[in-house]
Amino acid sequence: MESIINRTIDFKHEPVAVLLADQKPENARQFKPGKWGCVMFMLAAAAKGETAVFDRSTFGCQGGGTGLGFGNQYKNFPGGQDGFSYFLSIGNSCWETGRQMADTVKQFLRPEAFDHFMHGERYKKSPERVNDFVAGLPITDIDYEYVVFKPLKDVQPEKESPAIIIFLGDMDRISALTILANYHRRTSDNVIFPYCAGCMSIVLYPLNEAKAQTPKAVLGLNDISARVYLKRLLKDDVMSFAVPWQLYEEMESNVDGSFLERGTWKELMEMGTT
Repeated sequence: MESIINRTIDFKHEPVAVLLADQKPENARQFKPGKWGCVMFMLAAAAKGETAVFDRSTFGCQGGGTGLGFGNQYKNFPGGQDGFSYFLSIGNSCWETGRQMADTVKQFLRPEAFDHFMHGERYKKSPERVNDFVAGLPITDIDYEYVVFKPLKDVQPEKESPAIIIFLGDMDRISALTILANYHRRTSDNVIFPYCAGCMSIVLYPLNEAKAQTPKAVLGLNDISARVYLKRLLKDDVMSFAVPWQLYEEMESNVDGSFLERGTWKELMEMGTT
């Protein structure tokens, strides 16, 4: 599938299509069942030209399962959702059940991960604020077996219908996408930037937006853990911009005649090459 947006804005990394499917694609990368992995690994692979697939046993981590639309997987975190609430905030060393689990989980975790489990990632101030965070998520359980990441150029429009298109770009290109998402709308708040895990910003939140009559794009990768993983893999400093399919089609149809044909945009791109 050719993308007018991609051709015009000239992204360094291939846009990634997210597809919901009941049939597993052939020759796709996939985590081993029950084994840890970060969704960002697969996002990077798709941006480099590979196809990746997830199901309810191969989503990599509880946050990934939740972020991909496989229900509330935080219930399956060591210690349940309470264990996750301490993990994301002050650490499991701060409550009795968490301390009791230390020896059990240590054998399964890398030293860095065990340190986070015990002492917390500190992304929320308290377990109570984490509970508020989870309660506010648009958690969904999709009616499909698989979530597929695929380079947009490899999508066959006569056979496949993407749910979301993910762009990865520098702030100049993200700015262009932001303008384009608002270009044809009566309102100017058509991009949201929620605090959430990286995988939630590219799948969970865009899927929720897709239900709306006028869906919004989702700016993402304010998750610094995800940024570390993605920067290691892409060797680049990018933000994600996830667009529900309806909005993507609207944006595609509005490239011609827009600011992308004017001198200011061209000047900005030329400044980036000097």
